[in-house]
Amino acid sequence: MTRSVLADLDAVLSITRQGSFRAAALELGMSTTALSNAIAKLEQRLGIRLFNRTTRSVSLTDAGKTFVERVGPAMTDIRDAMLAAQSLQEIPAGTLRINAFASAAREVMAPIIISFLRRYPQVHVDLVTEGRLVDIVAAGFDMGLRSADLVPSDMIALSLGLHRSNAVVASPEFIRIHGKPIVPADLYRFRCIRARLPNHAPLRWRFEKDGNAVQIDVQGPITLDEPSLVRIAAQNGIGLGYIMEADVRADLVAGRLVRVLEDWTPPLTPLALYYPGRKNPPAAFKAFIQVAREFVSGNAEAYAD
Repeated sequence: MTRSVLADLDAVLSITRQGSFRAAALELGMSTTALSNAIAKLEQRLGIRLFNRTTRSVSLTDAGKTFVERVGPAMTDIRDAMLAAQSLQEIPAGTLRINAFASAAREVMAPIIISFLRRYPQVHVDLVTEGRLVDIVAAGFDMGLRSADLVPSDMIALSLGLHRSNAVVASPEFIRIHGKPIVPADLYRFRCIRARLPNHAPLRWRFEKDGNAVQIDVQGPITLDEPSLVRIAAQNGIGLGYIMEADVRADLVAGRLVRVLEDWTPPLTPLALYYPGRKNPPAAFKAFIQVAREFVSGNAEAYAD
């Protein structure tokens, strides 16, 4: 079986998973036109049509369903055989695919991912950040990175033990002019930087203290959908911003931003690296987990000191 045939079969499975040529092309790192041409050539070679295609949807034909039912398990067996061979590598190499929330990726980028790449330069890390939860196995990822409470129960999870919390921040000049909110309800009197979630819904600012939970739908002059933009707007005195504390830690230390309502923003659930159980994980996979465990151990010792 040639490499091109394996790639074509992988493409069929990707389109089946994603439900569209465009999404599958993004997953496979190729253009939609190239993917469509590859599938057309495969259908010509097989003498059957695999997909019913319209401008709005893509679905398997009956022949396509039968084909995928046979090919899917076979491709799994092939991948397992390749992983078993890779597990015998002495020097970690190859590609690791990781899916994560963007905020989580920023927190582990320097201490884990960059440390890993410096130690194992022959490994390529393909890091995909997105706001939605995905099935990492179905989407072809080696591992995921999310808050521990969002990890599926059938996954192996490694808690990274990072201190995490949201923070309400503003520029020193904004605080000098407008003062500080003391309780969350005070926010209705302040200009705030609104944020939009990946599903386009407005982000409600969440607070908790002494068992009392509050959600505030703030108002303000601007709505943003990227935390780095919230940080910039807050630094420039546009209003109060609600952002991960880790994203503004350096600004707080340097005095570029001031934190308020800290007693209303308790610690969040720790981050966890998670992955399915594997009989023969590749050397690169095992090495990455080891680097993560070393980080957890070092972090625990630092807190103990």
